[in-house]
Amino acid sequence: MLALIFAPVKELLPDWPEWSLDILITMAFLLLVCGGLTQAFAQEENDSSLNQSKHDDAAKLPKFYQFRRKYISVYLVIMLADWMQGTHMYTLYLSYGVNISALFLTGFLSGAIFAPFLGSLVDKFGRKRSCIVYCLLEIVINILEHYDSFTILIVGRVLGGISTNLLFSAFESWMTTEHRKKGFPEEWLSKTYSVCSIGNGTMAVFAGIVAQVLEDYLGQIGPFQGAVGLTSLALLLVLGWEENYGEEHAGDHTSSSVSHQFYEGWKTTFSDSRIMRIGLTQALSEGAMYTWVFTWVPSLLSLNPPGGVPTGCVFSSLMIAVTIGGILYQPIQNFVKNRLSPLRSVSAEMFASLIYLLAAAATAVPVMCLGSEGKPSVLASAHPAMCLNIIMASFLVFELCVGMFMPVAGTLRSKYVPDALQGGILNIFRLPLNAIVVSGTYATDYLEAALVYKLISACLLLSAFLQATMMIHTKDESSAKKKTQ
Repeated sequence: MLALIFAPVKELLPDWPEWSLDILITMAFLLLVCGGLTQAFAQEENDSSLNQSKHDDAAKLPKFYQFRRKYISVYLVIMLADWMQGTHMYTLYLSYGVNISALFLTGFLSGAIFAPFLGSLVDKFGRKRSCIVYCLLEIVINILEHYDSFTILIVGRVLGGISTNLLFSAFESWMTTEHRKKGFPEEWLSKTYSVCSIGNGTMAVFAGIVAQVLEDYLGQIGPFQGAVGLTSLALLLVLGWEENYGEEHAGDHTSSSVSHQFYEGWKTTFSDSRIMRIGLTQALSEGAMYTWVFTWVPSLLSLNPPGGVPTGCVFSSLMIAVTIGGILYQPIQNFVKNRLSPLRSVSAEMFASLIYLLAAAATAVPVMCLGSEGKPSVLASAHPAMCLNIIMASFLVFELCVGMFMPVAGTLRSKYVPDALQGGILNIFRLPLNAIVVSGTYATDYLEAALVYKLISACLLLSAFLQATMMIHTKDESSAKKKTQ
């Protein structure tokens, strides 16, 4: 039945292997179904949860939506530009004939080196200014990608490590602090994170298509030229933002030095076990995710699927799974909060633990199908088609979890990390994250794929345990949040 429905659609798509087209069309169908069901059954619950607030809060809804659109418009543009680079960076470096591993490792090491200090500068000199610096750095980096000189590319990767830290700290810090400055309720933050997750997955799918079109017309460098244009647009949009800072006293952001910001960030992280656990969870889960990124293509290639592995098609399917995860996050979170009232105060912690547990199970599945020394396992040799389906299903479930743990992780960071030290602490989190990514990159080069998946699963299992421990002594959100403004 499904074959008859899919047949006309396949005729409109490129001549990719049958198995990959089936997965892509199925995921697109599931995306439409999930989106429709969410709108049909969850919209009323979402609206009621918003309107259950005080009358003053309900009156803030138009301003909240306006504020969220201002942030999301920038977020979507920068993520589209970022994804466009990621889809073609490997092939660009391959065409240059340079040491690709050295370039990627340089970027991660740069991120690890600058992470502990950069956040304090973000909080001190302003989140908006830091976002502007990010845009300028990305424009420079994408211009440097035009040159096939290894030295110039290394400089670009060093700058890339700095810009990545800014991407995942300055923008979120600005949004969270501005949200609170405008007096919006705390529970509305999770809705913004959910929209970001959905938008991120959507931009990833869209980036693959746009990047391919640009490559067809402009060559391998085309996607990077497109990224320059998009980042320039984001820069213009950021100029319309208001500035906010960390560690403000009586409205004077000059009252604390950079060294004080640095000291307070590290002191707060190590003195509050909840913040420490949030940081370790982020490092373990995102480190596992980045390591997985280096393994999924070789794993599929080792199975010798019929017609080969069309990475663009499979990538789009995986990113659709991320988008579905972002769509499902908010209704599931609302269900836990509204229907399981005794768990309301720890709903995010419980949800995060369950997501990491499911992700750990999903990443353990490929072990049964992957052999050693580059040879397929007994199961893969006997049932190659079944193993391909099993591994692809596990990959899709894992990416579904990624789509859900991105917004829940953002919600937890906003709950426990003080506004005044957001930039500094978020960058401190990236120090162990980059260390895990560097280790994971080496692991994919020297260890068997099955062992790498076991390590990935172990990291996610530990993340689930850390989140579960936070449910034991969690206080009410308003008392748990430390204000140091």
